[in-house]
This record gives sequence, structure tokens and C-alpha cells, in this order.
Amino acid sequence: MIEIMDTTLRDGEQTSGVSFSAREKLSIAKMLLVELGVNRVEIASARVSDGEFEAVKEIAHWAERAGRLGQLEVLGFVDGTVSLDWIGSAGCRVMNLLCKGSYKHVTKQLRKTPEQHIADIRSVVSNAAERNIDVNIYLEDWSNGIKNSPDYVFQLIDGLMDLPICRFMLPDTLGVLNPGNTFEYCKMMVDRYPQLKFDFHAHNDYDLAVANVYSAIRAGIRGIHTTVNGLGERAGNAPLSSVVAMLKDQLDEVSSVREERINHVSRLVETYSGVHIPLNKPIIGENVFTQCAGVHADGDSKNNLYCNELLPERFGRVREYALGKTSGRANIRKNLETLGIDMDEEAMQKITERIIELGDKKEMVTPEDLPYIISDVLHHDAMADQKIRILNYSLSLAQGLKPVATLKIEIDGEAYEESASGDGQYDAFVRALRRIYANLGRPFPMLTNYSVTIPPGGRTDAFVQTVISWNYAGVDFKTRGLDADQTEAAIKATLKMLNKIEG
Repeated sequence: MIEIMDTTLRDGEQTSGVSFSAREKLSIAKMLLVELGVNRVEIASARVSDGEFEAVKEIAHWAERAGRLGQLEVLGFVDGTVSLDWIGSAGCRVMNLLCKGSYKHVTKQLRKTPEQHIADIRSVVSNAAERNIDVNIYLEDWSNGIKNSPDYVFQLIDGLMDLPICRFMLPDTLGVLNPGNTFEYCKMMVDRYPQLKFDFHAHNDYDLAVANVYSAIRAGIRGIHTTVNGLGERAGNAPLSSVVAMLKDQLDEVSSVREERINHVSRLVETYSGVHIPLNKPIIGENVFTQCAGVHADGDSKNNLYCNELLPERFGRVREYALGKTSGRANIRKNLETLGIDMDEEAMQKITERIIELGDKKEMVTPEDLPYIISDVLHHDAMADQKIRILNYSLSLAQGLKPVATLKIEIDGEAYEESASGDGQYDAFVRALRRIYANLGRPFPMLTNYSVTIPPGGRTDAFVQTVISWNYAGVDFKTRGLDADQTEAAIKATLKMLNKIEG
């Protein structure tokens, strides 16, 4: 079993521009430990601020009640009892003590001898034991230390290994390692000190963090540090999602992490951090389970010829087939099957030609747009069998007054009408819609995100794609609307949502 310590709330928060509120920190800590199942979480650095102190107290209070206090860790410093006082007062029981793992750091930054630094560390560990606080030790800049001053690294550990230290944590602080020397240096530590527990902490400066984790585990390291979405200082840390998948598929190792919850937690951290997940980010990127070439869709229909072990269902996702100039009929047919639409060959040919035409213009074509394309190409209403229809609506906008919407919709053959004002035309429309649903005693989904994209070129008559994220009965999903008018596109996306939850 490989032990995962996630440091999103400490090292991840060192990402430029990222600062989690106390409530967000508590929410992320709960999801990491309870929903995702990581073994430990590093939640803060001691002595940062009064706000950080209150956040740590709140998380510790929850963890104590939940029987998880031993899974919380706080970074502390070799500062006598100052960090210990801070951590103890906040209610935590584990300190990750930041020590100097290279001769250069101890002599140039601290301006101390190795013997003085070891004595200072021993004093802190002794005080921690008296307070019933467990200690792990970070050997800061260990990667440079083991490369350039291994005698110092061994002197440091030899001088501390008799103390009640739970783990010695080996950080590649500056992200300078590669898979070859990671294996060499980690094996050196494991072979020399087989009785000690070691963690490996990778940074991603050369985009080698996951590869280095792979080598560290092959060398015998059993504890790995990660962050959600790879957040962290500079180029970030080893992303939890990629590490967990790599452990299982490449090393045949197991962890306690629940793969099917990774995507959900990643999206939550994306929202709280404001750092968007790249579309091509392995495991969690928006596009990584999307096949573009038609030959791939055809192969997937013939015994999954273009699938590897990274099946989207493992991570709570589904495979999609992109629509564009490289699609071909196989991609289009896959999307039509998902929508429950059956087309004859003549119709398929016309739709294929239209999608290729749109792809040549670099316009985004999505599965949700297919009914509109079908309607456009075949001149019929592809939405005729929907349970909910918008019969009519009126939107008014006047300077100095709130926008007003009047809406008339049909639900299962019955017509309902309401009016409402809002902060914008779409907001007024949704408020009127909510009133109808409230009067009928029906639940209405929560809108969680709203984004608008326009194809390149910026023409005033360009299609506007509105993507709206919803949460209904605990399930997250998206709907898209396509129109030349932004509000109309949002209304179309909302209509799709209504029929989706009714279906």
C-alpha cells in the first residue's frame, strides 16, 4: 500500500494568486480525507497569520470530532517552541518540521554548522514529544543535498534517527531531479536506512514530477506527496490524479484513494483556487477522454481498439467523440446514439458534410449542437418530442430599470406563465422560470457555472455558445446553447436542462 499525503492546502496554496478561505480549506480537507480517501493532509504552515490560525483550529475541531485528527499535519520550523505553541494552540497533533537537507542551505542560509542544526532539531523534537505532538521531518533541498553533499545528509539522519520521528520526508525542493537519479538517490536512502519511513515530495519544474514519483516508488519509497490538479509553487507539485492512475496501471501498486471521486474533487479545487485545469491535463482535463479522429470512433466500436487502461468511467467520467472536420461518420453516429437519434444513410451524409463545413471554419461543434444541426440540415424540428417547451417569452431592458422577463412554457401539455425582474435579462428569465417551478412544487437545479464562447473572428453575427453547469439532486452536469444571441443561447441551454431532468 502506497501512502498518499496531499499538500494542496499548504504547498498548493503557494501557487501564485491562490488563497483559500477558512471555509474552503475545511471543505477541501473533508473531501480529501472522507470522499477521496487520502491518508494524510498537510493543511497549513505555522505562524502565517491570524486567519490561518483560525482556519486550522476549525479544521482540527472537525477532525477531532470525526476521529481524524492524526491525519492532519502542519508545517513547522526549527524555532524553539514557537511553531509548537502555534500548532498545539490550534489543536493539531502532527508537525512536519522543516529542516535543512543540504550543506549549502545549512551553512549559507542558517549560517550554522551541521552539529548546531542537529542540536536545534533535537531540541524541537524533544519538546514536541513532551507535548504529545508527533513529528515528521522535511529535509529541505534534499535533492541537491544528496547530489552535492551526501555526507551531510547522512550526518543529519544519523544524528536524528534515535529520536521519535515518524517519517523522513525527501523533497525535490527545486524540481531538479530526473527519473534516473531519483531512483538512485531514493534507493541510497532506503538501503542505508531500511528501518526508517521515507516520503518523497516532487516538484514539476521539468515536467518530471510524476515520472520521478514512479522512480521513487520503484526504489522502495512508500509515502508520496501530491496536490490536487498539481497546484504548487512555480510549476507545481505531482498531481494527485496522475499519481494515483500511474500507481495502479504502471506499478501495480494500490492506494486508499477512490478514483471515481477524483474528477469531482478536482473541479471543486479548480473553483476555489481560480486556477483552470488545462483542457489536455491527463485524467481530469476536459478533452482527455474525447476522441477526435473518426477512425478512432470506428475502432472503439470494434472491440475498443483505441482505448487504454485509463477508462473514463474509472474517474467518474464518460468518453466523448468530438465533432469537426476530422470526425467522419463513426464519430457522428456515436454522438447520435448517445442522444438516442437514429438517422438513415442519406441524412447521415448531409449531417457529416455540414459538420465538416463547420469544422473547416474552426467553429466548435458539440454533441449538444447536433439536434440544431439536424434541424438546420433536414428542415425539421428535432426537439418536437420534448416534455417542456417554451411557448413564448418577452424580455425588456430599459435604462435605470431592472430587466423584466415574461415567460410562457408548456409542461406535459399544460401552459404556465410568470413574470419576474432580475439583474440581467437571463437572470430575469430564470427567476420567472423558478416561480413557475415553485408554484408547481417542483425542485429546480442550482446553476453552478456559466461561460460564453464565440468562435474566432469576432463577427457580430457569429454563433454564441453558452455552457451552463448545473447541480440537480447531487449530480453535476452541463448543457449548451448555440445561437447568434447570447441570451437566446443561454435560454436554449436552460431548456435542454429542463428536458434533461424531466427525462
